Amino acid sequence: MLFAIILFHLSIILKIVPYEITWGGRLKNDSKMYVFETISILINCFLCFILFVKGKFIREFLSMKIVNISLWIFVIIFGLNTVGNILAKTNFEKFFSLLTLTFTILIWIILHNDKKQTHKKGYN
Repeated sequence: MLFAIILFHLSIILKIVPYEITWGGRLKNDSKMYVFETISILINCFLCFILFVKGKFIREFLSMKIVNISLWIFVIIFGLNTVGNILAKTNFEKFFSLLTLTFTILIWIILHNDKKQTHKKGYN
């Protein structure tokens, strides 16, 4: 899913998708679009990295505490973004509330399951 989101942001940069229909219509010129989209891509790449560390697909470069705090921050960000997308003016952006809600739930499940496994290990 994150790969698809990154491709979406790249398609905005490449002007395949018009930036006027994103970001609540706040982007008024190309330079702002490039800044916003670059930041979005970097944040999504960071989330990928954090999830790879959490899933132990790559070596732990950060402590698991920092990984978990980062994931909780993403839960909050995606939760707020879901509300923002629901209240958006365009149906295009409203559609993305489903995606951000899905991310919120999936990251919460990852954190919640990790907490369950930590408690089970403590009782063995």
